[in-house]
Amino acid sequence: MSTVEAPPAPGARNRPPRHRRGRGGNRGNAAAGSSTPHNPDAPLVMRPASITPESNLNATSSPNLNASRGNRGRRGGPGRGSRRGGAQPMVNGTRAFGGQLTSNAPPPPPASENGSLAADAPVFVPGQPIASRARAPQAPRQRRMSKSQAPDIATRTHEDIANRQYECVICTNEVLPNSKIWTCKDCWSVLHLSCVKKWSKNEVSTIQQRASESGELPPPRQWRCPGCNLPKQELPDTYKCWCEKEIEPHSVAGLPPHSCGQTCSKPRAGHCPHPCDLVCHAGPCPPCSHMGPTLSCFCGKEESTRRCQDTNYDGGWTCGQVCGDILPCGEHSCQRPCHEGLCGSCEVLIDSRCFCGKDQKPVPCFEREDEQESQLDGDIWVGSFNCASECRRPYDCGIPDHFCESTCHTQDPKPPHCPLSPDVVTHCPCGKTPLSTLLEEPRVNCSVPIPRCHEKCQKTLPCGHLCQEVCHQGACSACRQVVEILCRCGRTSSSTVCHQGQEEPPSCMRICRANLNCGRHECGEHCCPGEKKASERQAAKRKNRAVNAASRDENIEAEHICLKVCGRPLKCGTHFCAELCHKGPCSSCLEAVFDEISCACGRTVLQPPQPCGTRPPECRFPCTRQRTCGHPTQNHPCHQDDQPCPSCTVQVDKPCVCGKKTMKYQPCWFTEVKCGLPCGKKLKCGIHFCQKLCHRAGQCEDSTTPCTQACSRKKTVCEHTCTDPCHTPYPCKETTPCQAKTFITCPCQHQKQAVRCLASKTGEGNSTKVLECNDECLRLQRNAKLAAALNIDPVTHLDDHIPYSQETLDLFKTNPKWCQQQEREFRVFAADEKEKRLRFKPMQASQRAFIHALAQDFGLDSESQDPEPHRHVSIFRTPRFVSAPMKTLSQCIKIRAAPVAAASEPSSSAKALVANADPYNAFLLSEPRFGLTIDELYTDLNPEFTAAGFPNFEISFLPSGDIVVKPLPAHYIPHQKLEADLNNIKLNIRKKISSLNLAKETNLCAIDSNLNVLRREDESASGSGGWSQVAKGAGRKIAPIMKDVGVKSSFTVLGTKSARKVKKESNEETVEDWEREVEGWADQ
Repeated sequence: MSTVEAPPAPGARNRPPRHRRGRGGNRGNAAAGSSTPHNPDAPLVMRPASITPESNLNATSSPNLNASRGNRGRRGGPGRGSRRGGAQPMVNGTRAFGGQLTSNAPPPPPASENGSLAADAPVFVPGQPIASRARAPQAPRQRRMSKSQAPDIATRTHEDIANRQYECVICTNEVLPNSKIWTCKDCWSVLHLSCVKKWSKNEVSTIQQRASESGELPPPRQWRCPGCNLPKQELPDTYKCWCEKEIEPHSVAGLPPHSCGQTCSKPRAGHCPHPCDLVCHAGPCPPCSHMGPTLSCFCGKEESTRRCQDTNYDGGWTCGQVCGDILPCGEHSCQRPCHEGLCGSCEVLIDSRCFCGKDQKPVPCFEREDEQESQLDGDIWVGSFNCASECRRPYDCGIPDHFCESTCHTQDPKPPHCPLSPDVVTHCPCGKTPLSTLLEEPRVNCSVPIPRCHEKCQKTLPCGHLCQEVCHQGACSACRQVVEILCRCGRTSSSTVCHQGQEEPPSCMRICRANLNCGRHECGEHCCPGEKKASERQAAKRKNRAVNAASRDENIEAEHICLKVCGRPLKCGTHFCAELCHKGPCSSCLEAVFDEISCACGRTVLQPPQPCGTRPPECRFPCTRQRTCGHPTQNHPCHQDDQPCPSCTVQVDKPCVCGKKTMKYQPCWFTEVKCGLPCGKKLKCGIHFCQKLCHRAGQCEDSTTPCTQACSRKKTVCEHTCTDPCHTPYPCKETTPCQAKTFITCPCQHQKQAVRCLASKTGEGNSTKVLECNDECLRLQRNAKLAAALNIDPVTHLDDHIPYSQETLDLFKTNPKWCQQQEREFRVFAADEKEKRLRFKPMQASQRAFIHALAQDFGLDSESQDPEPHRHVSIFRTPRFVSAPMKTLSQCIKIRAAPVAAASEPSSSAKALVANADPYNAFLLSEPRFGLTIDELYTDLNPEFTAAGFPNFEISFLPSGDIVVKPLPAHYIPHQKLEADLNNIKLNIRKKISSLNLAKETNLCAIDSNLNVLRREDESASGSGGWSQVAKGAGRKIAPIMKDVGVKSSFTVLGTKSARKVKKESNEETVEDWEREVEGWADQ
């Protein structure tokens, strides 16, 4: 949209606009409150961006043609990629061109124009149409300028800046004629000076910071141009004109933007002597159009004048004629065509003879040496080269064996003098002894041998040592001296024969473990020359560097400079570090991305160029991906492909992985739905069933390993099952004693002792052993006979004795929870024989009354002490105290309430009580088989309970000897549903228990968490209720099961009777004053 420029203020000063960078939509934009006066005659370069160049354009109605571009980025609100204004039109998920064609038709009038009040409004006549008013003519809308199509860079840059079509590649805002700019000398990109300052500063500071963190020397201050990505040395600091002659140039009418108006005068490329004669301009200078200087050809015979751009200043030109210059020999001339540089050596062949006269052949002129005259046997010639053959001319002595051994040389007319003649040789071969001392008579001619002395030669050999041989003729032999030589690293020395001056240090097998300068790699070379230096450097570093001191520059020896390429991935994730292996993190990737970087939906875009590794921008638009499941998508912001959409939370019905059940209300994203039931499939062994909870097909227990369950087959030597791991199809070994638990009893079955079976194929174990009856057995036999005589059923007889007073029970009812805590304190005090006194905390009078009443029931003395509000109760142990009551107060309250409830309720309400009673949740097995174990019972009942949907169930023994079997559902089941399921399997359970003779009766029951039987199925069918029922005629009462207090085991532990007989009762002496006696206890 375009904005209408406001008219200038009457008192506005005529000053150039100040363009500031801001975050608002109107900061730095002339369309928002511009105070620049509208001067239609001002040149284009001096006008603000919001003023059109036409003089007849109405300022109050002219639209701001560049409002959509001036309000982007940092200068005016949303820029490219941000879309802060209206939504960008989209076509198939990509951006669409949103331009509009211009039109000369006047804009439509406002909706309120005909109905507004005005002085020239037509007269209103009822019943006639309203006449429209004449409109003032409007100027046609200014069409936006397009990009320049000029052939050269300078003209395109000038026109685009003048027409507000040139964009800064950093901020993507327009480069205006009055903006401060910087231009690249390589790619000629024009950027805002402020933008390029930040760009270069950030890049340089980042590199220097990383270098300081890694302890390395900071690299030179280099940065890269965002347009061409080429390194730059100089940091941008000032705003200059194109030719850089003027700092902070001012716009001049008629000149290109940012031009100083002076001649460019920049040197052209190449060796052109003419500077650029154009006005200060952007981009590279055009080719020179002047005529170049007059240049001679290479040989200097001809001259030529051409245009400067066609003149070859570097290479020159050739005329093609024969050169003719005198060659270095001074005799011949160059026959090559006109050429560049020197003519070279003379290649003319000349017939020549060697110095000794033995060889004669054509030789190139440049290979001939200085001519020398030779004469031999009357033959005279001029020699010019050396044939390298041996001379072999006889000496003047005339002896055939004495001849010249030198190579080709000039010949004289007289033969050379013999070097062995007596007048030449005056000393021995070593030169230390004169021949006069060695010979009695002097030598007559050269054929007489030269005598040798007996001293060492002592001539200096090429290796630097002295010859140790005795005086000899000829050259000295090789040096045989033994020397000590160090290896390359200098840590190993060895003895060797002298190497004749060409000594090379040997290599030892010592491996250098010094770290290279990169800190990542180790040297690893054998006999490294820099190992010793590295160890000395490390020792000096540890010795001289203070604690927590900054790392200093180290002089790394040349052998320990890592020459490998770093090769680590850069942060961009695309390129790799190409520098030599170094310490610390790698520098930032210097590459740039020249493609648009968009989000997943394409509605948010970052315009190029961008640093390599730039992540896609965060998009504020919603994600447009569709779910594969078909459910509606959840509203969430756009994200990249590597981030998954939020999981679908729609609740659906899904089959479990084993396929047994369909689980309801499962989240759609949940793929592993499990019902929690055991698999139950028969394993490969053919005996056991898979106990693994709900799993996929083919993942049973024995899918990867053989069956590891216990064998569970009944042994042949005893009634227990085999506990070894499954060994199907092989029979049980039964060679080791059975470790199962069994019971042995006395003949009357009163005593019971748990022992190990220990039965095996080699012995019967403890299965046939029997205990002997004791006195307790005889007492129980007598009691049984007495009960039979009195017609009393010991099982149904109730213990309804209450050892507490009515006052204690009444006080207990007022606050049961607090009273139970105090009762617990009484029982702890009563159980500890060492405690003689117990002091309670201060409490109220009613609570102290309960303490006094309970102490009286326990047989203890109590006393209230201290005045209010610190009055408290203390209890004392007395001789009349025997033990704490076997029944608790809560149990006695239930016993007292049972007969009252039975007497108050009519018999007709029995069915209502049964209907409101606790639902059945377990099976009660009465009078179980003697010696029955939990493992046996679990093995026998597991198939029935698993088939009914109860894979897990709990088996518990009650103090009365009965057994409770309680199913454990895998998930919550209502109580009524559980009772109905138990009724369905009750018949099968009874048949199984009856067929295996596991128990006498099987009934449903209701139990609480403490295994107290709240209700049983056979209560209504029972007819006998003991002595109380016979006397009162009331229904049968069931005594509450006492959990911890007053419970006496039906079995007697072996050895306790004999211990009781040995123990003697202690007769305490009667004390008259018990209070004084208690005070004496306290003093102790």
